[in-house]
Amino acid sequence: MRPGAAPAAVLVSLSLLLLGAGRPSAPLPDRMADTGGGTQLITAVAPGTGSTTGTVTWWDREDGRWVAVGSAPARFGARGLAEGTARRQGTNTTPTGLYGMPYAFGIEAAPRGTAYTYRPVRRNSWWCQDDDSRSYNRWTEPRAADCRAAEAEHLIGYRAQYAHALVVGFNYHRPVRGRGAGIFLHVNGRGATAGCVSVPRAAMRKILRWADPARGPHIAIGTRSGRTAITRY
Repeated sequence: MRPGAAPAAVLVSLSLLLLGAGRPSAPLPDRMADTGGGTQLITAVAPGTGSTTGTVTWWDREDGRWVAVGSAPARFGARGLAEGTARRQGTNTTPTGLYGMPYAFGIEAAPRGTAYTYRPVRRNSWWCQDDDSRSYNRWTEPRAADCRAAEAEHLIGYRAQYAHALVVGFNYHRPVRGRGAGIFLHVNGRGATAGCVSVPRAAMRKILRWADPARGPHIAIGTRSGRTAITRY
């Protein structure tokens, strides 16, 4: 062996190491425990539970692999994120977990190409958050008699945020009273949300044109690591 030359085994090991360093990591959905079983997925990821900002990415399952279609900066609750099964109403936290998206709605008309059922917001459209109401965590039009106005959102009053929105199925199908109501993916307002996930208006319109209920889209909300890591969902 000439002076200064490395053994062949060292060269092979070094080559493998360099190849590994250049190999991209698996897409986020491939590292998750569950993606909902469909071929579309939205991930909403915050750096930690105290974060009010992060990233929303929407994905397609194509030829057996997940492909990122688009992404946008996201906003979360004013008090960060909380585990969905332990969250309490009125805490201004965004619930982590994996959820379906039952339907879309908006004050403005649906973007052309929207496949989701899209419910128009009218002057008498409300979302009930009253624990004592039979309409808890439901759209009610007009406001239900047993749903106090102080415990409901008058949807048309949020012209920026609810220009376009998707209902997040958190605590929706079998509501647990006191856990929370009215969690949506919607357009940005002036700052952090009261518990929803928000994105810029242009991104929300892109998501609505992309999302296809026939493909079983879900939204996964979580943090990069820790007890609420998005890979748990």
